[in-house]
Order: sequence, then C-alpha cells, then structure tokens
Amino acid sequence: MPLDELRTLIARHARPDLSTPIEGVLLSRVDRPSKPAVSMTGTVVALVAQGAKRLALGDRVYDYGAGQYVVASIDMPIIGQFTEASPSEPALGFGLVLKPAAVAELLLQDSDQARGSVPAAPAIAVSDAGDELIDAVVRLLRLLDSPRDRDVLAPLVIREILWRVITGDQGGTVRQLGLADSGLTQIARAVRWIRENYGRPFRVQDLADASGMSVSAFHRNFQAVTTMSPIRFQKQIRLQEARLLLAAGPADVARVGHRVGYDSPSQFSREYRRQFGSPPGQDAARIRDSTPVAVPSLP
Repeated sequence: MPLDELRTLIARHARPDLSTPIEGVLLSRVDRPSKPAVSMTGTVVALVAQGAKRLALGDRVYDYGAGQYVVASIDMPIIGQFTEASPSEPALGFGLVLKPAAVAELLLQDSDQARGSVPAAPAIAVSDAGDELIDAVVRLLRLLDSPRDRDVLAPLVIREILWRVITGDQGGTVRQLGLADSGLTQIARAVRWIRENYGRPFRVQDLADASGMSVSAFHRNFQAVTTMSPIRFQKQIRLQEARLLLAAGPADVARVGHRVGYDSPSQFSREYRRQFGSPPGQDAARIRDSTPVAVPSLP
C-alpha cells in the first residue's frame, strides 16, 4: 500500500533537522509523545504517514493522523504536541514548503482555478489525503534513492503534488497564496507586520487601511484566517518571544516583559501565566532544567 511505502521512505531518509536533498521537502521522525510546545508553522503542506499530532491555534484545536494532511497558509504561532509516537512506531511526516510563485504559476495554466475571488479562509486546515496525493509523495521520496534522476524529476513531481492540493479539499486556502489580491494575501501582510513589530502599539485602523479594507472587513477577515483578533494575535507573539528570551538564560522578568511591549510587569506576569500555566520565572527555570531537547517537527 502507498502509505506503507511512504512510512518506509520517511523512516529511511528523515534527519534531525528535517532537511532533504530536495529543496523545500521536509521529513520528520519523532519517537515519543511530546508536551505542548509553542512554535511557528511556516507555510507548508504536511502529510502524516504514521502517528498523530494535535495543534491549537487560538481557541481552535486540530487533531490529525496517518493518511491526513494539514495546510498552513500563513506562518502562525501554534501550540503543538505529538499524541501518538513511540520508538517502535514513531510519528512520521512529510512536508512541502508552499511558495506563492509556484502556486501562481500553476494557476496561470488553469484559468478556472485563477478566476474569481476567494474568501479568506482559516490559516490551518486538515483533510484526508487521497490515493493520488499519497502516490505522488511516494514517487517524490523514491527520488531520494536516485540522485541522478532527482534534479530533473523532483520539480515535476512537486508540481503534481501542488496541483493535487490545489484541486483538493483545501484548494481554496492554497490558491490564495498565488493570488496577489486575495484576502489571505492582504491578511498575511498584516500578520507579517505584527510579527516584525510585536513590541509596538498599533491602531487597527492603520492595518485595515494598509490592507485596503474597512475596519469591520479587516476584523472579519483577520479573525477568519487567524481565529484571533489583531490585538490578541499580537499578545500571542509577544508572549511567545518572551518565553524564548527567558528560556535562553537567566534574565530579569520585568525587563523581558518591557522588551516585548509590556509597560506593566504585573500585566505581563498575569498574561504569561494565563498562556503557559505558570509565572514567567518559574516556567523559564523549568524549561532550562528539563532534560529532553526540543525536536524539530512538521506542523
């Protein structure tokens, strides 16, 4: 069966850093269940060959396992954990980085796919993978064993995989990546601005103007894509950055809070505890003292 061969190929070629000799192709192997951890999704389609994982984005939770794939159309802060993984049956996953230019090129060759506006859709979506998609992924990974054929044939199979995803259940979400004026593209710009300027206050009106939307339309589309309001999204980024700073080494909690944009140390501690379950200093000490090392993985 295609899924059995997919497991064999991933287990053979997965590296600790996820990379493969094929640009944009990632492979993941995790040998044990994990505690919830904050990370960024990247823009990727990830197919699970074995095991199961849970992602939380805002108030929305996604569970998916073998034979299912997840699409992340914007680089988003998530909380993820492996729920099924063991040394005898590790969690195995395939990932393909989604590039807007590659999606746009395919859309230009099919006017039906490029025609019409696409409403903003959630940044993360899960679907069952059909046999055609799994077969294409298997053929791509077979090329890892054939270096002579890889450079010529891999780009062709990647195009096929993209096409299967574009014409599949989550095609609308992926299609938006290739449409310059799509609602997703406009929201992605706002998300990027907040991520790069998370320590600065902002007016929603200014982001709406930059996106070419009314405030109400901007709020509606931002919520549809991220499951959060712009202010709550900024808070998630701030707290995630604070946790990384605190986990890197002993630091003054109030100074870290101020660095990520909090003027009030008490507000920072309160919101940090609400997000991560314990006060900043205590949480950071626990992370630094824990023996397990974080393992890179696909969404």
